[in-house]
Amino acid sequence: MLQEMNLAGSFTFPGTSMTVNRMGYGAMQLAGREGDKLVWGPPRDVDGAIGLLREVVASGVNHIDTSDYYGPHITNQIIRKALSPYPVDLVIVTKIGARRGADGSWIPAFSREDLIAAVHDNLRNLGLDVLDVVNLRSMFGVHGPAEGSIEEQVTVLAELQQKGLVRHIGLSNVTPAQVAEARRIAPIVCVQNQYNLVHRSDDALVADLARDGVAYVPFFPLGGFTPLHSATLSDVAAQLDATPMQVALAWLLHRSPNILVIPGTSSLTHLRENLQAAKLEIPAQMLATLDSILH
Repeated sequence: MLQEMNLAGSFTFPGTSMTVNRMGYGAMQLAGREGDKLVWGPPRDVDGAIGLLREVVASGVNHIDTSDYYGPHITNQIIRKALSPYPVDLVIVTKIGARRGADGSWIPAFSREDLIAAVHDNLRNLGLDVLDVVNLRSMFGVHGPAEGSIEEQVTVLAELQQKGLVRHIGLSNVTPAQVAEARRIAPIVCVQNQYNLVHRSDDALVADLARDGVAYVPFFPLGGFTPLHSATLSDVAAQLDATPMQVALAWLLHRSPNILVIPGTSSLTHLRENLQAAKLEIPAQMLATLDSILH
């Protein structure tokens, strides 16, 4: 049941002139792997990664999510090599707040000095004079949001915004209380948290942000390193002549108009399958069936 759509319609970040298609692309998987170190070092096929990014943009995607700690540095350097000079409508969203240990670990980098250095790392490796959107990733909980004040860190980003290095500010891996705290300091254009068909603790936050026109960008929309598996999801996919992953993405796009999806892949085949999900219409009865997976 595929219908022609412009990559699931568009969304304009609040208080900005930046309009993106709701189907975006997450660049994390462009980096390589070294033993147990995930998202580490260059990919096996750098030219293939460059070709994939060019197809991403040629397909109409104009929202790319990245970070300089992917690789580290590698993913941003590949984005620059593939796409610079950048299309005028391309919005690159990056994130700061962590760094990589020599063992591949993800280490909080939340000091003023860390955050300023991270912004400059992103500018340098992407080849930009100003970053469209910088998400502050809270690291109070590595595997999920945890409470703790982010006032100091958001204030640093607001100062960098005033200096013209950052256009807009977003948040990642945050609680509703942290979102409220940040919005008292500076306008927040997007929130990026883990959310998918079977991980829905942010249901209320999605609705709250939608009322204010703030984007909600789920990371791991397909389950991340542990892909989604559900008999109900597979049954619905079979009825729609689609893959379970396509249905999982389409469900997110149906879930709320402020949701922007950024599925990541290093495979051209999977990229094309993901993009097709933007055209997938799910009937109301099937949406209800999918919604019931958690019940």
